[in-house]
Amino acid sequence: MRAVVQRVASASVTVDGKAISSISKGLMVLVGIGSEDTPADIDVLSNKILGLRVFPDANGTMWKNSVKDISGEVLCVSQFTLMANTSKGNKPDFHRAMSSESSRQLYSAFLSKMRQLYVADRIRDGQFGAMMDVTLTNEGPVTFTLDTRKFEYVTPLTDNGDQKGSESSKTGKSMTLVPDGPEIASKP
Repeated sequence: MRAVVQRVASASVTVDGKAISSISKGLMVLVGIGSEDTPADIDVLSNKILGLRVFPDANGTMWKNSVKDISGEVLCVSQFTLMANTSKGNKPDFHRAMSSESSRQLYSAFLSKMRQLYVADRIRDGQFGAMMDVTLTNEGPVTFTLDTRKFEYVTPLTDNGDQKGSESSKTGKSMTLVPDGPEIASKP
């Protein structure tokens, strides 16, 4: 499972012009579910989101409090596009995203776990599968990406773009595609 977690002053979701959900201070979480994700991924991701210290303490010292510590709210939105592979060409490939019905069930289980671990009425969500308008005021901005499988979903590329291996005989360097961008390391 992947998530983009943003510290917000407020966030809301509308569908067809109707307000579906809104929160005040807390976290806006976009959630992508991969084809190999299981309930174990739900446990890891929900605990990480609720425990992530992205808020200041009473003295203004950053990185001291979690959303639970400040009694904040969480707005979750299912977003299969987080599972896209964009390493080849310009058209995103969504084969690693879980199918719609299975994803709906796992996303529902994720929301249930979040509500179980925190205060149920402080966990809100959008409308699964709908075209949503998401509005937020990001504080900071503070934004994190989380992935329960780390780099498992990312296909290694060589420095010339081939997907046949992680090393290139031309330059003597290996290239691994990581979520934040390419990381190039020289061979020892």
